[in-house]
Amino acid sequence: MGEVKIKALLRNYGSVWAAEKGYINKIDIQHSELDMVVDTGAVMIFLPQDEVEKLGLEPSKKVVVAYADERKEERWVARGLEVSIGDRSMVTDCIIGPPLCEPLLGQLVLEELDLVVDTPRKTIGPRPESPNLPLLKLK
Repeated sequence: MGEVKIKALLRNYGSVWAAEKGYINKIDIQHSELDMVVDTGAVMIFLPQDEVEKLGLEPSKKVVVAYADERKEERWVARGLEVSIGDRSMVTDCIIGPPLCEPLLGQLVLEELDLVVDTPRKTIGPRPESPNLPLLKLK
């Protein structure tokens, strides 16, 4: 099958807000364009500590994460990450991983942006039922 990687634009939403209000210039928005592994077994975004620091995000709480090899460990979570894939974006939290670890894109982003994984083509894209805007269920 193989691994699916995508390029995502990551921004500090606090910086985005400050630019929208005129407190800083748009060119000063803390951002990063990053290749991420799409991991449908992960719930959240997992980012290396160095990327989180580059984006200016602060640790806000701790969670326990369970890895694929069944190890468990406490990790910090940072808030206020804006993630954009194609023409869809959202603001979310991210789990802070060790420096230089592999960034993962988890299920919450896929669900909220209404994206599906096309494993044979190694891409992700909008569901056919919602090509223009995310379609979110409220049942």
